[in-house]
Amino acid sequence: MSYEKEENTKEKKGILSPKLDVVFQILFGEVGSERITKDLLNTVLDEKVEEVELNENIVLRRELPNEKMGIVDVLAKVNGKEYCNIEMQLAEKKNIIKRLLYYWSRQYIKGVKGGEDYKELKRTIVILIADFELDNLKELGFHSKWKLRETEKRKQILTEDLELHIIEIPKMYREDVKGQEAKLKEWLHFLENPESKEVVNYMEKNDNMKEAKEKLETMSEDARLRRLAELREKAILDEREAEYTGYCKGLEKGKSEERKTIAKNMKDKGIVIEIIEEMTNLSKEEIEAL
Repeated sequence: MSYEKEENTKEKKGILSPKLDVVFQILFGEVGSERITKDLLNTVLDEKVEEVELNENIVLRRELPNEKMGIVDVLAKVNGKEYCNIEMQLAEKKNIIKRLLYYWSRQYIKGVKGGEDYKELKRTIVILIADFELDNLKELGFHSKWKLRETEKRKQILTEDLELHIIEIPKMYREDVKGQEAKLKEWLHFLENPESKEVVNYMEKNDNMKEAKEKLETMSEDARLRRLAELREKAILDEREAEYTGYCKGLEKGKSEERKTIAKNMKDKGIVIEIIEEMTNLSKEEIEAL
């Protein structure tokens, strides 16, 4: 794919962060990134991935700050039959585990059409790469793997069809790992800082990571994509600001007038409308009228 380069600009822009979900989606989800994504999946799943297809992804690039940012996950078809949904999250979301199960169920049921047998349903995998630690996983390592398992005696796996991987980036610095998990940490270091000395050393042994860095550099010259990344980053910062300052506390129980007061304060601080909508449950029209 060709990227629109900025014109008449002498100042060299910094490289885009691959952790930013809209950048992550294009880097790993766009047709042409199959080798890059295949290498990442091999390290996460710890199994042989022979083939990856990315042609079912829809890349939406919107520019207005009050628009939703579109689909920002990566859907990969693995070995011609199984589906893997990769989600990059910078900001902690409420009910994140339920969100993962929803993503899994939504993709799983696509495996059969009306009149087809349930045996046509295929193994479906969801991978969450989180730039935060999940509260209920404090005792686990940076990469936890989940399946349906009998809990009492034999711990037998009921089915291979459901598989969740949760990767918590901050935890990786506290773990000394070897083998496949060490290779996964190399990719996480790439997401953290693709220009670090560590990553430069990794690229000497990993041509796929080198290809990812080269594509990221090309993407970083795309003026329209840079604008989208800036808007997305601002939306994430606004969301964190809203949560940090306690605007979201008690909103579910709050009265309508209290929510409007909170919404007006958020609006006065320049927080984008879609974040205010999510935090206060007020409509866009109500917020704009404040």
